Amino acid sequence: MFAAVTSQSPIVQHPAGILAVLLTVLAVIFWLAEHPVFGRLFKIIPVLVFCYFVPAALATAGLIPVESELYSFVKTFVLPASLVLLILALDLKGIVKLGPKAVVMLLAGTFGVVIGGPIALLLTGFMLPPDAWQGMSTLAGSWIGGGANMLALKEASGASEEMYGAAVVVDAAVGGMWMGILLYVSGRQKSIDRWTGADAQAIRDLERRMEDFQERSSRVASVSDFMQILAIGFLGGWLSYKTGELLGEFLAQSETLSFITVFVPKSAWKYVIVTTLGVALSLTPARQLEGAGASKLGTVMIYLLVTCIGAGADFTQIWDNPGFLVMGAIWMLIHVVILLGVGWLIRAPIFFIAVASQANIGGAATAPVVASAFHPSLAPVGALLAIAGYVLGTYCGLLCMYLLKIVAGI
Repeated sequence: MFAAVTSQSPIVQHPAGILAVLLTVLAVIFWLAEHPVFGRLFKIIPVLVFCYFVPAALATAGLIPVESELYSFVKTFVLPASLVLLILALDLKGIVKLGPKAVVMLLAGTFGVVIGGPIALLLTGFMLPPDAWQGMSTLAGSWIGGGANMLALKEASGASEEMYGAAVVVDAAVGGMWMGILLYVSGRQKSIDRWTGADAQAIRDLERRMEDFQERSSRVASVSDFMQILAIGFLGGWLSYKTGELLGEFLAQSETLSFITVFVPKSAWKYVIVTTLGVALSLTPARQLEGAGASKLGTVMIYLLVTCIGAGADFTQIWDNPGFLVMGAIWMLIHVVILLGVGWLIRAPIFFIAVASQANIGGAATAPVVASAFHPSLAPVGALLAIAGYVLGTYCGLLCMYLLKIVAGI
């Protein structure tokens, strides 16, 4: 029966219908989370985990599609809008006080990807085709920087469409499962930090400062407040998208400035601009809109984004490339072990470990999601680390490709 359902076209295909399904899923999940009986489950498993995996299950079962223009719209336009609203109440002093541990963990995560690939190939090479190193080089670009770096490494390695497709599947399957684990971990951050002896005082201070500001500025939101919040979010997000697109294209075609795209790819500029815009607005009276619920609306958008990401995670493709799946799992395990090892040595809070990992593996589209799962005020940290990941992506991806070629005997 399950196979019969999944082999047919999705039951709900229109974007409006898909949106209705996803919003209903969110409403039911949050209702259950507040229920006196069912709510106990959500004390064990965070809400965001359900927001991610329930749509994935619905897509796998054939209720909604794995691909939709709605998902693309939300990722392209709603994500930047949510970032504007989440960064609007940014506490710059609190962010600075977080210290250098976040950067150290980002570099540790990148190092884990660079050496993890060659080790995984060494262990699983007998299960993979001879040109697997090219697909893995492509995946390295994605797991250090993002989609743009992935395409850059595809061209640099000369990967075939088949190898590129295998890399995409591993990225979606292994990377998607890892994101689900990180969302689960966010609900256990305090107990994990106590167990490891990590000093998370700066993070707790930032959260308290944000909560105090929200309490001081809190008011009953008017229709005008909501109009201003939505206008700032979507106008800021759209302007960042268009400006980033134009700037990226200009730099790519410029004879004197094209080298900049090596550090920040074209597709990354919208995140650079939207983060800058949010920081700039946080220094203006617009910050007072936080009292009317700006970050709450931004958080709603983040939850909707998570459902779209979950719905687009086609886990049925996992078994099409079992060798690549094993390789990807080993690669991810090495990345995680190195992160945990460095995190333990420097007593880094689990927040830094999780967000640094997602900034590498998922990039700017999902690092703020994981960061906001720990606390909405921490979303900017995820965005900033992801942008740094774009800078590292191509260079470290090329280094990983070189090491993969050595292992492959090329």
